[in-house]
Order: sequence, then C-alpha cells, then structure tokens
Amino acid sequence: MCFYRVIQVAFLLSTAELVTSSGATIYNEAISGDLSNSGLSPTPISVALGSNQIFGTTGRGATAIDRDYFSITVPSGLALTAITVLPGTTSGGPISFIGVEAGGQVTVSTAATDATGLLGWWHYGPADINTNILPEMAIPAMNSSGFPPPLAAGNYAFWVQDFNPGPFNYGFDLTVGAVPEPATNAMVMTGLGIIAVLRRRCIRRE
Repeated sequence: MCFYRVIQVAFLLSTAELVTSSGATIYNEAISGDLSNSGLSPTPISVALGSNQIFGTTGRGATAIDRDYFSITVPSGLALTAITVLPGTTSGGPISFIGVEAGGQVTVSTAATDATGLLGWWHYGPADINTNILPEMAIPAMNSSGFPPPLAAGNYAFWVQDFNPGPFNYGFDLTVGAVPEPATNAMVMTGLGIIAVLRRRCIRRE
C-alpha cells in the first residue's frame, strides 16, 4: 500500500511538469578514466540543459575505498532539478553514499562522524533506480544543512562511495532545467516533499 501511494503521488506530479531528456552521457569512467579520489580536487564535469548522465564505479578495494569526486557548474538562469538513479546501479548494502556540497570542493573529511558541511546526501541503491533522489538529499540529516530543491545556478561538488567490498557500478542523471515559475515551483516542491516523506516511511517499515 505504501509503495502505491508513492507511485500515485509521483504520477500526479509528473503530469504537472514534463521534462524532456536526450539521455546525454557526459562522463563514463570506463571511457574517460577514473574520477578524482580527492574532494579538494574533484573532476570538473560540464553540464548543460537537459539530461547529463554520469557513470562510474566505487567500492572498497584491498587497501582503500575507491571514492569518486566531481564538480559541476549549473549555468545562470537554470537549476539542477533532479538526480535520477540510472539502471545498472548496484550497491553492496545500505551504505552506498552520494553527497553534495556547495562550491567547487568537498571539504568534509572522510573520517567525519556526521554530515556537517554538506548540503545533503542519500544512501542510494537498486531500489532507487529510475527515482529522483534530490528530494531525499534535500532533507537535513546528520547535521547536513538541507536545501529547498531545485539547486539554483552555481558551483557544486559531489562525493560518491560504497563502503562495501566492491566494485559496484553507479549511474546518475543530473537533470538541468529552467527555473520553475513560483506557483509551479511551490506545487512541484510540495509533491516532491510528500514523495520524500512517504519513501522514508516505507523504508522504515521494510
């Protein structure tokens, strides 16, 4: 029942704002090489209006965790409206992680015990495939600041990792769109908030 409530709200929300996407791959570690392992020097990736797909691998190796860091600049007049988990994403359990920090670096230590300094984060997994996780990331948790989605124009740095023995594949589609009109934005944000709350309740019950 909980699952169907989430689907119903998502369907109603999708009819309010349709987004077209070309599914453009902007970075693929299998082709372009490993993303940076340093939050202070993340790999810069250019994003544009529409779909911006990023593919990589992470996981715990024999001697270290393969952490991936990348940064983007959302162009003026646009916004990051969604981060969708793509098919093929795998994880070793409930401790796969994506976080975002404002600016061009991730300054949060890998030894940190909470999310202070991050705008938001989420433990992603196969259950999130084809789901926009931006609303979940936006909710303050473990001392992250939280934010009202979408993310406005500006610089952002991302941190992706899986603590489990890997490797594990991941794919994220960063959708960049026009800044919604105030009325539309309020309606969409309300719907996304409802979805986020329902999903968290579903997770707690499972």
